[in-house]
Amino acid sequence: MERSSNYRLLKIIEILFQQTDDQNEMGISELVDKLRELMPERQLDHRTIKKDLETLDDMDFEVVTNKGKFGKNYYSHQTRLFETYQLRLMVDAILSAKFITTKEKKLLIEKLKQLTSKQIAKTLPEPVLFSQSANIDYELVKLNIDFVHRAIAEKKILTYQYGKFNVDKKFEYNRNGDLYYVEPYALIWQNDYYYLIGRFIKTDEVRHYRLDRMRNIHLTNERFIKKDFDLNEYVNQSFHMFAGEEIRIKIRFHLHLVNVVLDRFGHDANIKQLDETHFLLTTKAKLSDGLINWILTWGHKAKVIEPEYVVQEMRERIQQMAALYMTDND
Repeated sequence: MERSSNYRLLKIIEILFQQTDDQNEMGISELVDKLRELMPERQLDHRTIKKDLETLDDMDFEVVTNKGKFGKNYYSHQTRLFETYQLRLMVDAILSAKFITTKEKKLLIEKLKQLTSKQIAKTLPEPVLFSQSANIDYELVKLNIDFVHRAIAEKKILTYQYGKFNVDKKFEYNRNGDLYYVEPYALIWQNDYYYLIGRFIKTDEVRHYRLDRMRNIHLTNERFIKKDFDLNEYVNQSFHMFAGEEIRIKIRFHLHLVNVVLDRFGHDANIKQLDETHFLLTTKAKLSDGLINWILTWGHKAKVIEPEYVVQEMRERIQQMAALYMTDND
């Protein structure tokens, strides 16, 4: 096949991919007109283009032919790597990610739009409609993702400094800026942030670290042997990034909070109805301020039943809260 024919086939593929789908078709005359815009120097006729369409279909580039009015043929390419709903899932995930800047969101979504027709691409949401400010350096996060991903794949120890922002919005290092030495086990996305899960070598315990709070990350040449580790169990028992001592806890909830509890603990959560207005959750969780505060969020609709020392902790927290409003002092 001569070079001009190869080039013509590529342009037909480009037109059909970008401008047709299961809802948008194109007649042979329209296709020829669009080709002439791209190849004004070439001689084109309907019979040649029809033969090209047959060739493409034989080469597994699907060309769907439908009959229209008066027996006119309409052509389209409907096969895509991703279905429209799958593209929407990815776009929404990008839009909801707090650590991605608006500029980067636009770039990523524009690339995703190239995976479908222009008509379908127009239906996907624009980042500007969901603009949100980014409080961290996204360029740093991108580098950290790359470092952590490589370290996990190559089973190499990571070193980095870790910290958080103070009330003046200045970043402060934990542990006086000492380096953390961690065997990286997994990189997960939870609550719109990326987290590294790994074994903190100094204490030989598995911990998790937010990527946007890691600084001066370095991939060492020291390799490690991964110990037995259940990622799903760790995430579940860490109570969605709440860390602390693992306990078995029973909490009585109002029936209106069934879906809240299932969203938090999963549909395998051990719950049973107590009466017409309450149910009991029995679960393992990490005792922490995060857990206590989450329970307090639901006010009188959630009550810890056991263990007793957690019940006492709840009483003390509630008394402290009440004391704030029992005095005239600010």
